[in-house]
Amino acid sequence: MPNTPRAARRGLRPAALLAALALALTGCGAHVAEDAGGGDGDRASGHYPVTVTNCGTPATYARAPRRVVTNDVGITEIMFALGLTDRMAGYAMPDDKGDLSKVPWQAAYGKVPWLSKKALTKEMALDAGADLVFAGWNYGFGEGNGLTPAALKKLGIGSYVLTESCHNGTDGGARGVLPPLEALYADLAALGKIFDVEDRAQALIRTYKKQVAEAAAHAPAHRPTVFLYDDGRDKPLTAGRYAGPHDIITKAGGDNVMKDLKDSWTTVGWETVVARDPDVIVINNYGDTTAAQKKAFLESYAPLAGVSAVRNHRIYVMDYAELVESPRNPTAIGDLARYLRGVHTG
Repeated sequence: MPNTPRAARRGLRPAALLAALALALTGCGAHVAEDAGGGDGDRASGHYPVTVTNCGTPATYARAPRRVVTNDVGITEIMFALGLTDRMAGYAMPDDKGDLSKVPWQAAYGKVPWLSKKALTKEMALDAGADLVFAGWNYGFGEGNGLTPAALKKLGIGSYVLTESCHNGTDGGARGVLPPLEALYADLAALGKIFDVEDRAQALIRTYKKQVAEAAAHAPAHRPTVFLYDDGRDKPLTAGRYAGPHDIITKAGGDNVMKDLKDSWTTVGWETVVARDPDVIVINNYGDTTAAQKKAFLESYAPLAGVSAVRNHRIYVMDYAELVESPRNPTAIGDLARYLRGVHTG
């Protein structure tokens, strides 16, 4: 998925620099030193230090991070859902992710600085006085752009890696170590522990699991096959078993035709889509190409003319923030389940 903001950058204040340099952690695990600037309230609570495992590696926190910078909408909204707006120094996100004025976290978006409409950089994190960057591989972090947990560690900035994006050790940098919803629950639980809001995190997990169970209980018996179309003309970008859409489709009563791909977001050939003949195509709505343009392409692309979803006009649009790991996933499952119950195959 792409890496992909109103306030101008702010200069790094000496106090923020000292606090940042006092933290020697990475999202892939290292001890967090005591805060030279204080943190007595955190230590006095008896909660700290705490250790969590992120992408398979333990990391210890001596206190809760206080100036978190996030990358992209789903990651940002995880922080909002946990009630951690006051712990955030800003977020980076393009403005192609839908109407944010209608989401439950509208007030939070108004309080936290939008640092950039472009990809997050080390300079943005420094300018914001960040002590933690919460991003993911290909959701901000990337070897090619120089923004990695290791690079941030050298600047005294910690990292937390989105679990959906964890590299799984296979060739080609494939991502995914947990089923998508389990990845969301794992991040909520870990962040709840890091920020001492475990009760809130567990309440969210219970609520989300209940929503998902209710949707699954009313899933259609015939399970229509579904292909997730993100974008791409020569080769479509789609979702394997470790990306959010896999669990969204499955729990909603569908059958992800790319469930055998042991990756999160990845490309396939159109011939594979044709061979698997999905009953439904779900469009990921974001980016410079509109959902209407994506739909027009699918309906006019000659190799797809015989595919059931195209032939029967079963193309369903979902917003990007519903499909990446985010607090919107459970509601998205219910919405898709209602659509799939109306799909009759055969």
